Amino acid sequence: MPAVTADTLTLARVPRPGLGDVERPVLKVVTAPQGFEGEGFPVRRAFAGISSHLLDPFLMMDQMGEVEYAPGEPKGTSWHPHRGFETVTYILDGAFQHQDSHGGGGFIRDGATQWMTAGGGILHIETPPVELVRSGGVFHGIQLWVNLPAALKMTDPAYQNLEGRDVVLLSSDDGGSLLRVIAGDVAGHRGPGSTRTPISLVHASVSPGARLSLPWRPDFNALVYVLSGSGRLGAEGRPVRSGQTAVLGAGDHLTIRADDVQETRHPQLEVLLLGGKPIGEAVAQYGPFVMNTRAELQQAVEDFQSGRFGQIPAGALMPHTG
Repeated sequence: MPAVTADTLTLARVPRPGLGDVERPVLKVVTAPQGFEGEGFPVRRAFAGISSHLLDPFLMMDQMGEVEYAPGEPKGTSWHPHRGFETVTYILDGAFQHQDSHGGGGFIRDGATQWMTAGGGILHIETPPVELVRSGGVFHGIQLWVNLPAALKMTDPAYQNLEGRDVVLLSSDDGGSLLRVIAGDVAGHRGPGSTRTPISLVHASVSPGARLSLPWRPDFNALVYVLSGSGRLGAEGRPVRSGQTAVLGAGDHLTIRADDVQETRHPQLEVLLLGGKPIGEAVAQYGPFVMNTRAELQQAVEDFQSGRFGQIPAGALMPHTG
């Protein structure tokens, strides 16, 4: 699955919990429903069924694929607006192109991450490259929406392109798990993502039968999404499997154990670990606009319709629809 791998024996190791550390309990496990996004690519809605106060500062997350496209099948989104939050797109397999109305753009593939701050308003498009459309192939990625506090809702739009080689690689204390720190701090090791809302985002591969125990900021919430495989969470050993999200309670570390036998296609338990400092503000959302009040949403619609989010550039990327 992941493009970025390493020999865990050569990496810095995360220390195991101390005697005074508190294990985070499992509060809830939900199974992501499946649907379609944009021009028709399949997604799993990872946060469906989870109360917004448990997700704060996260808004939504889609697992895009994993799908094996035939030639001509790959599709993306059309040009569309955003305001009031950040989008994070992490590509595990395949490739995506991005372009926006504020000059941002890039080609992300195989372990790379695109971090876009919509802020006060932006137009953008995400689409598979023409080579993937022509040839077909595997596509698998994640898109996460991170809320911005009221003071930063109208910040200037920005774009970060983080290549797979930019992530910080760590190992569990026993060498049985590989950690890719995309954003935030894990045991004093900080990922490359520049976040306006304090969050952590980690992709972990846990070998069959291995146990990963990870320190986690006590002022952050904690979510675990299973990309593939099966295992158990917390001291209670709550079973989790592919396509499920677990919400964890208070504490300062979390524990994941991979089942002894994993699926043939994905020999390890693959999980995304997410946490953030709750913003604690009212959320008003209308499609791609996330603000604090209904009046601000109405203003966002008016600003978009008036062209204040920028213009689609000449010769811009366009979606592949056939």
